[in-house]
This record gives sequence, structure tokens and C-alpha cells, in this order.
Amino acid sequence: MELADEYQKLVNRMMNTPRVVIDNAVCATATVVRVNSARKHGMLLEAVQVLTDLGLTIQKGYISSDGRWFMDVFHVVDGRGHKLLDPTLLSRIERSLGGEAWSSSSAEDGSNNHDDGDDGGLEGLTALELTGTDRPGLLSEVFAVLRDLECDVVEAKVWTHNGRIASLIFVKDHDSGSLIADAHRVHRIEGRLRNVLSGDHDVRGAKTTVASPTMTHSDRRLHQLMFADRDYERVSSNEASSSSSKLLISVQNWTERGYSVVSVQCRDRPKLLFDVVCTLTDMEYVVFHGTFGTDADRAYQEFYIRHMDGSPISSEAERQRVIQCLQAAVERRASEGMRLELSMPDRKGLLADVTRTFRENGLSVTRAEITTKSGEAKNEFCVADTNGQPPDRRAIHAVIEWIGKDHLKLNEQRMVWSVQDPSPEEAAGVFSLGNLVMRNLYYLGLIKSCS
Repeated sequence: MELADEYQKLVNRMMNTPRVVIDNAVCATATVVRVNSARKHGMLLEAVQVLTDLGLTIQKGYISSDGRWFMDVFHVVDGRGHKLLDPTLLSRIERSLGGEAWSSSSAEDGSNNHDDGDDGGLEGLTALELTGTDRPGLLSEVFAVLRDLECDVVEAKVWTHNGRIASLIFVKDHDSGSLIADAHRVHRIEGRLRNVLSGDHDVRGAKTTVASPTMTHSDRRLHQLMFADRDYERVSSNEASSSSSKLLISVQNWTERGYSVVSVQCRDRPKLLFDVVCTLTDMEYVVFHGTFGTDADRAYQEFYIRHMDGSPISSEAERQRVIQCLQAAVERRASEGMRLELSMPDRKGLLADVTRTFRENGLSVTRAEITTKSGEAKNEFCVADTNGQPPDRRAIHAVIEWIGKDHLKLNEQRMVWSVQDPSPEEAAGVFSLGNLVMRNLYYLGLIKSCS
């Protein structure tokens, strides 16, 4: 009996362990990564997340499932646009996709506790999740409260979208350098931060939660927080019209095959594929087939999806909700503004002082990434004016002068890529859903002709 049980475990392990093939010969301009395995919900997100966290660019690819089996094919390049030739990197990709990061538990739901390749770097820290109504100077108030409560910020990510803010902040006790375990102190921190986030006008209600530092991948968690906060709901019809003109998203049912077909077209940018796949996965849709690629600076993605129970989208209200949620997923990283990069020795209250200086000079933080390593602060801020418009350069230079030219620098590139208006051909429907469906079905081998 024991031998039979061990044999069955071996078979299950072989069946559920993805087979990864990395090929540098088949394509002249990119490395081709193929992943074949038994189909499980969240597998596509897991693969995209691994490649994205390694700093790789997915130029194009396709996915297809046949019964219980699933195949992903990705054409990837490094940050300089070159094929992957480093044996160490190739080995890491193979290990990560083939088993080490693909545990049975993470593959089930698409989660991964390693963020940006950091193995357990957040252990020993207290994780804070914040959501609420955004307003000028809010971040400076949050960091001031943490300073006053003797909390040192080690890492943080902040997103804003559609008048809402979501943040993950990892802190430690200033005196001991360890996580904050005292329940009364944790409750006090939550209460103070909730009061700051609520302000006088938060009609939806601010939320502050202490979470496990070994939680879901941070970017995925930010998407989840904003989705739960319903940032995809438009403030006004005018805003919806203005925003929706910047990208094209369609959702239609292919009744004969029982799929809902999701098409996304917009300006390409880093992590775009991750953001779209993450949203579909967390909305509990299963991607059965899909293609994605770029043409010049435009990205084209199409996915054939069903519910977990195998049914397609069933109502117009659900279709509109998917469009809104995908639009929000694309826009969350597309904050307009200027990128400021801070590099200097860390100290108590540094973030409170820097963000207060931003506020006093009429700058509002739309996105931020905070890291601290070996006592050195490495922070990036995307800033706009208080109306969300590009800031006055005089204010930027005033902030740089106050903090120090050696420590704070302006990066002329935007912190994130903005979406772009569709071309006249796209707006006129040249890239129609029908044409895309036929082309992609031919590409996937589901039909013999795309004419």
C-alpha cells in the first residue's frame, strides 16, 4: 500500500510540474520560453509574474489549453531589448517556472510570495494596507503619523487612481528594529492612520489593516485593494468619456464556442500584460486561449475566457463591469507627472520631511515606490500639481534645492507610461473584433483559414 501511495505521489508530481523549454534558436530577436503543464486556475498569471519580476519584457506570445493541458509561449527580451544569454538568468527562469516558485498552493490561486525577486526580504516587518480618498498632502500626513508613532518605513508602494489611494507600507519599530507585535500598539497605529485617511470628505470610508508580510505579490495586492475599493467606478460621465477615449477595450461573446472574447488595445508599457491578466484572474475568470503582442508602440491583447464553472459572461451589466475593471487596471500605472528619484542615507522622519516639502511646494504624489537597503533610502515619486496636471518646473527645482541636488534628481522620463489615444484606423474599427478573432483562432490552430 505504501509503495502504491508513493507511486501515485510521484505521478501527481510529474503531472503537475510544469515543463519549461527555453529556446534561443527559433527567433532571431527574442528568447522563446515555453511552459507546458496541467491546467490550473492562475497559471498564466504565475508565469507572467515570474517573467515580469525578473525585469524581462514580454514582446509577444500566445496561450492555449487542450482539455486538462495548458501551453504558454512567450517571446522575451531583457531590459535593453536583447535576447537572454546569461546562463544564470536562464537557469533561474527555468527553476522559477518549473517548480521552485510554482508550488501547488501558489499555482492554485496564482499568488506568489516573492516580490521582484526578493526572497523573504519582508520578514520581520509589520505590513500596513491603506485605502481611502486621495487628497493633496495625504501621503505626508501618513508618513508624519508613522514617524510620531516610532515606526520606520522600510518599503512602501503607493498608487492613486480615480480619486482613490491604495498603499502597502512595511514598517519596523524604531528602537528595536523588529516587527510591531503589541496588539494595543497595532490598534493605535490602525486608528491614527484611519483618522488621517478619513479626513472630512471620505464618503466611502477609509480602511487600514495590518496584514501578513508574506502576503500576495505587492502589485497584485494593490490591484486587489483598489478593486475592493471600487476605483473603477467613474466619478462623472464626463470623466468616463474622457478616460475611455485613451484606450480600446471590448468584450463580446462567441456563442458557438462558449467563450467571452476580451480585447485590449492601448499604448504599450511595462507590466501591461501582468495588470490585465491579474485583473481577469482576480475576477475569477479562466483564460483558455489568447494572443498578445505589439506593433510599434501599441499593444494588442486578446483572451478567450469563461467563468470558473465554464460559462461565458451572461449579462450586459457584467460585460460593462469587466470593461471598467480592465480600464482601471490599465490606468492605475498610467499616472501623469514627473519622476523624482531620491537617494540618500535613511533617517527617522525622512519620508515625512520629503513629502511635506512636496506638499508645501504644491506637489501631489500620484505614485511612489519606497525601498531601504543597508541604511540607504532609494525612493521614486511621481508628482503632479494639486489638480493632477503636470507640475510647475519652478516648484520641482525648489524642492530639489531644498532637499539637495546630490540626493534628489529629476528623471525627464515619466515614472509610468500613459495610455494613448487610438489611431484613426483603430477608432474606425479597422482592428475589429471579428478580424482579431479569426486571426487569433488561426494562430492558435483552432481554424484552418483566417480569410
